[in-house]
Amino acid sequence: MPGTPLSHSTMVISAKPVLLPAPGRGEDLQVRVSAPSTGGELPVVVFSHGFGWSMNGYAPLADHWAAQGFVVVQPTHLDSRTLGLPPEDPRTPRIWRFRIEDLTRVLDGLDVLEASVPGLAGRLDRDRVAVAGHSWGAQTASTLLGARVLDSDGVPGEDMSDPRVKAGVLLAMAGLGDDLTPFAVEHLPFMRPSFDTMTTPALIVAGDHDDSALTTRGPDWFTDPYTYSPGNKSLLTLFGAEHSLGGIPGYEVAETTDESPARVALLQRLTTAYLRSALYPGDTGWKAAAVALEEDPEPLGKLQSK
Repeated sequence: MPGTPLSHSTMVISAKPVLLPAPGRGEDLQVRVSAPSTGGELPVVVFSHGFGWSMNGYAPLADHWAAQGFVVVQPTHLDSRTLGLPPEDPRTPRIWRFRIEDLTRVLDGLDVLEASVPGLAGRLDRDRVAVAGHSWGAQTASTLLGARVLDSDGVPGEDMSDPRVKAGVLLAMAGLGDDLTPFAVEHLPFMRPSFDTMTTPALIVAGDHDDSALTTRGPDWFTDPYTYSPGNKSLLTLFGAEHSLGGIPGYEVAETTDESPARVALLQRLTTAYLRSALYPGDTGWKAAAVALEEDPEPLGKLQSK
């Protein structure tokens, strides 16, 4: 049955780099595709990495989602350390736009991706597509859910939402631009999101110890995408979590300051349950996962929904 959870021993196949032509980008878009070795009508998750990362990151999430029956597509954005784009490169001021275009290009290129990965042809369900992202990647993904970027006068920029995307998972996503530090105001002008039109269902994940140097506020800044967006949203607040949320960028990475295998395992379970229930309306896994967290005598976080 499509959408049925697979076992943890499910073999995952992964192919990289799969190249998508990208005229005007300066170089082709490299992506990594991970999928279970068996099963058909597989839902798709397009994942946007955080600043400096690449298609090779976030294995704790990508591997788990693929083993649970999702096709996970991870593009390498132009800010990746693997590409070494110098600050003076003329594309640098527009990297945030290129990032969004990368995700759209993946959706446009699903036929190419499917044909490029051995054994994947004919197994994708194009009607069940979600986007996810961490940090800057979460802001990138949010635009396909309906979030906009405000210009210097506070006027929302163009609508870049995509009707092909049915749900999102936004991990450690920046909040409103009203509370940016002077450095962020000067160097990151695109960090002025508006969530008023982010109507697509989404799970927002925030760490209650995530103190960012980009904002004058505390960790509650990362709950703004939930607070200020309409429609069907859920917020998972992880206790004691900092920006890496326990270690989602990789199994062993230096930037993880709050290493917690238990926290990562909780994120794996809850994000999987959320994505499955969001893409398969009859699925009850998300409700069950929410109840289990609420009844846990020593919970690692709390959930709220609207």
